[in-house]
Amino acid sequence: MTTIEKVDIENLLKNIIDPNVETDLVTARSVKSIVVEGTSVAVRLELGYPAKSFIEGFKQQVMEQIKALEGVSSVEVDIKVNIVSHAVQNNLKPIANVKNIIAIASGKGGVGKSTTSVNLALALAAEGAAVGILDADIYGPSIPTMLGLSGYPESQDNKTMMPKVSYGIQTISIGYLIDADQPMIWRGPMVTNALQQLLNDTNWVDVDYLIVDLPPGTGDIQLTLAQQIPVSGAVIVTTPQDIALIDAQRGLGMFEKVNVPILGIVENMSMHICSNCGHEEAIFGAGGGVSMAKKNNIELLGSLPLDIHIRQYADCGRPTVVADPESRVTEIYKEIARKMSAKLALKGKDFSSKFPNIVVQNT
Repeated sequence: MTTIEKVDIENLLKNIIDPNVETDLVTARSVKSIVVEGTSVAVRLELGYPAKSFIEGFKQQVMEQIKALEGVSSVEVDIKVNIVSHAVQNNLKPIANVKNIIAIASGKGGVGKSTTSVNLALALAAEGAAVGILDADIYGPSIPTMLGLSGYPESQDNKTMMPKVSYGIQTISIGYLIDADQPMIWRGPMVTNALQQLLNDTNWVDVDYLIVDLPPGTGDIQLTLAQQIPVSGAVIVTTPQDIALIDAQRGLGMFEKVNVPILGIVENMSMHICSNCGHEEAIFGAGGGVSMAKKNNIELLGSLPLDIHIRQYADCGRPTVVADPESRVTEIYKEIARKMSAKLALKGKDFSSKFPNIVVQNT
């Protein structure tokens, strides 16, 4: 009879790739324990990202590969999720009750960034995370409409605001504080102060990921976020169109200069599929996201089609992920959300809370 050793199981796990982090379980430090008792094997894995719709299938895959080893009679695999805080730029102080802030940016308007932000936030929540979304577009807030919300947020102390909740995610936006048709005729300093207040004066409740939907460009709001707000990572949204890619490259460069890790690129409107005949046509060009990812040595997290339903669902306040949870588009959003948070899970952890504050006093 073949004797099973712990090293045999470890070597096997070195050949099992987690598709979300795109590396093996051992290298990703997902293996927390291996117990071998005779012909029985028990493995405990830990993922650093939400993966509710992924875990069961992946668990079966790991079990089947271990069972295939000669001498193994029984296998037990346990997979847990542990989302932790990750390091931020310039050692900024984390926001209370927010583990990670992810900025969703684009250099150019009209690429579907806000729609992508909302659906990624909902996808993270569907995968099991506690999620918030901050609408950082002070001049053109669209998150309230997309989430079917309106009215002022509540305040329990007349100083801070409670986030408004929709479909299980916490939200805040300047759109809740002004009339729908009121123009925001503010100069840069007022806008950046408003952004800081929205973030710091909101009583977030145990948020794993706070998605910040940035306005297009590389102006005051983007610089404020990149320099003064503790961001764990950024995602760039673009279309395959050359003009959009040029502007997206500028946005990417801004985050790199302020040491915010780029988690990847999302290519939106990558392919139009005719709702009548099913014909596929690359209206905005093809391969732009792939080439940009290769050029910058970062991940293409996924590509989304130009689908009329995505726009219709967002306009009526029920984004795709909640309006059509079994659709292929929702599946893509979830895949992107898992890859995005998995890339973050590989980054350095935040240990600031582990160290005491040192105070020097004259005695």
